[in-house]
Amino acid sequence: MKSALLIIDVQHDLFEGSRRPFEADAVIERINTLTAKARAAGAPVVFVQHEEADSPLEYNSPGWQLQHGLQVKDSDTRLRKKTSDSFLRTELRELLTAWQVDHLVICGYASEFCVDTAVRSAAAQGYPVTLVSDAHTTHDKPHASGQQIRTHENATLPNVDSFGVKITAIATTEVSFAA
Repeated sequence: MKSALLIIDVQHDLFEGSRRPFEADAVIERINTLTAKARAAGAPVVFVQHEEADSPLEYNSPGWQLQHGLQVKDSDTRLRKKTSDSFLRTELRELLTAWQVDHLVICGYASEFCVDTAVRSAAAQGYPVTLVSDAHTTHDKPHASGQQIRTHENATLPNVDSFGVKITAIATTEVSFAA
């Protein structure tokens, strides 16, 4: 299988301030480990950036920029999106087809929203998915902590089998991009 790495919404406005996501710095370090592994194997690396007009995530605003500390290379692809679905009204499917990708490795922010949606949308389109269990995060919510939400997603998504492809959740150290 040829894999691609999708890094979802690791943007300045979502990672800074007094209320930071669960394990924010550790997640960025793990994402950097994943991007290095992907590049070494020749796998495409895609940074997905959410945008919303008249908000801190407005296109090209300081908050919209990728988070400091991410190791981004000129060879990486950047993809703009306006919904929680990285496939909806974007060129992601066309890029994956052109690259002959048939498996996705997904990490980023927010575990219960854009990461969850990307995993489900990819599986619905026939892509087996590896959710990197320690490289996605979210903020604490009134009903659950960021850690609890990540744990829930890691337990729930691999049990979704109605799409007919496998969804797995494994740690950064276990991810391999070798064919």
